[in-house]
Amino acid sequence: MKSVVTINGRKIGSQFPPYIVAEMSANHNGDIQRACKILEMAKTAGADAVKLQTYTADTLTIDCDLPDFQLTEGLWAGNTLYNLYKQAAMPWEWHKPLFDYARKLSLTLFSTPFDETAVDLLEDLNVPAYKIASFEAIDIPLISYVAQTGKPMIVSTGMANLEEITEVVEVAKEKGCQQLVLLHCVSGYPVPAEQSNLRVIPDLSARFNVPVGLSDHSLGTTVSIASVALGACLIEKHVTLNRQDGGVDSAFSLEPDELTHLCTEARQSWLALGDGCYEARPVEQASIRFRRSIYVIKDIKQGESFSRDNVRIIRPGFGMKPKAYAGVLGRRASRDIQRGEPLSASDIVCDAS
Repeated sequence: MKSVVTINGRKIGSQFPPYIVAEMSANHNGDIQRACKILEMAKTAGADAVKLQTYTADTLTIDCDLPDFQLTEGLWAGNTLYNLYKQAAMPWEWHKPLFDYARKLSLTLFSTPFDETAVDLLEDLNVPAYKIASFEAIDIPLISYVAQTGKPMIVSTGMANLEEITEVVEVAKEKGCQQLVLLHCVSGYPVPAEQSNLRVIPDLSARFNVPVGLSDHSLGTTVSIASVALGACLIEKHVTLNRQDGGVDSAFSLEPDELTHLCTEARQSWLALGDGCYEARPVEQASIRFRRSIYVIKDIKQGESFSRDNVRIIRPGFGMKPKAYAGVLGRRASRDIQRGEPLSASDIVCDAS
């Protein structure tokens, strides 16, 4: 499995700036023009890609109001699964015009399929990558079908245990996926920051040797930005034009200025990681001169001994290093030295051995 994934020429991995995916989800609110505006907004904000969801209510569930199909808690309480998905689904006939418009914007667009017919539709549109949603991460037949396309796959791990994640990786690889990204995810809507569990990110990366990112359902951008320090190389976040417009997912979605902030700060956070080397940074060069060193603080005649009265460890740093101070005391000056001169090794008489 490769540790770098490429989507439309953009490399995704720990050695590259984080790849930002704006999740449109149901925030089109049934209006294709609004969907187009979300594409425009994401491009302007600096996102690398926008992601859609490709399903119908009938491909996700059945129209049934028995207790198993009722939503009784959270944002969507009072709905049946069927009614929620019917309200949220993006019409399939929108896909081609949206893909065409994204290409016009030079914006990568891909989608989450929820069954094989959705994959077939997306293949006809030459989608550059596929996302597997957390709820479908245990749908091994779907994962197998997507893997057989040979396209990059991004898999969210919400609710999945280690055994299930391992199975996803193994099946995807066996069925032909050569480029896989795992997204740490907590499947709450929204997720409290304290339940985000970001320390899973480096462990996933170490275990599976694939790029790892974050599918973030928390409010705001703090959790997403923090994830970069732990190695997240792809961040997926729901977006909307305005939360006040309503919509199924609007409550935990970013508005345009927030998405811009995320794109900027996540990439700045990545830059701040640096290379892990201990050498002084270029910006430190001007500061080095102000480190401490050994200076003459009282005029000294040739042959006079150095003492605490005539040499001290002070700023700036052009003299001998402070660690030499004890060895200097009691030695003799090789020349006349003025107050304010840095002490160097040549200023000290070499004792005959």
